[in-house]
Amino acid sequence: MTRDDPLADFAHRTVEVGGVAKTVHVTGSGPAVVVMPEMPGISPDVARLARWVRDAGFTVYVPSLFGVDGAYPTAEEGEKIVRRACVSAEFRAFAGGGTSPVSSWLRGLARIALAESGGPGVGAIGLCFTGNFALTMALEPAVIAPVVNHPSLPLDAPGELELSAADAEAIADRFRREDLQVLGYRFEGDRWCTGQRFAAYERLLGDAFIGRVLPAAAANPKPPPFFRDIVGCAHSVVTAHLVNESGHPTTQARDEILTFLAARLQVD
Repeated sequence: MTRDDPLADFAHRTVEVGGVAKTVHVTGSGPAVVVMPEMPGISPDVARLARWVRDAGFTVYVPSLFGVDGAYPTAEEGEKIVRRACVSAEFRAFAGGGTSPVSSWLRGLARIALAESGGPGVGAIGLCFTGNFALTMALEPAVIAPVVNHPSLPLDAPGELELSAADAEAIADRFRREDLQVLGYRFEGDRWCTGQRFAAYERLLGDAFIGRVLPAAAANPKPPPFFRDIVGCAHSVVTAHLVNESGHPTTQARDEILTFLAARLQVD
């Protein structure tokens, strides 16, 4: 995973929601799952995760939200992308900002994906900067299987969630009424997604939040430069820090995610 990924096995589409058009890479068949990028973009590791989801029986939608699609994540370019995203009007990277506006666009994508792919609903996988977006997408009734991986926002408040008070209340109410669940993953000692953040999810959702904490020693010791030099800790459970070996804790996490999606979206 040390080269750019051309994403040649994906269809590259332009999807418009509310007058805003974005590129979405689509592959597979079956119920829809939206796989969001992590900083600094749709890396080869993110594309690999999307293919695993596809091969498990899903239509995968990977929206381009920042960075260069398919690019290997270098430290220098990745840091520039983070800085741009932090001041973008689409994202609320810091405490007090509430829910990121891009979440509304993602909910529209989920509606389109459900109409195209069918099934009982849509899954959503958020990663790092987009981690909590999987939960805020659940404000859309189509989304019934959210997975939050090492959610890092807000960057300056480790014990808070990237949610407005009204959206937090609406999400908690829906989870209670519809018996929904959300999976969450982080590494122990992750300074971007701390135990305080998982505790905040537990306060909001109670038993509906299923949090998994992996030992830091389980992380891939040789991630791409962006994760080695900028992230600087065990962080990306099912992408950059995954060790692709049978029985490894990170591959077990990946498999649990696939099982959760299959159960919720009724894939045999």
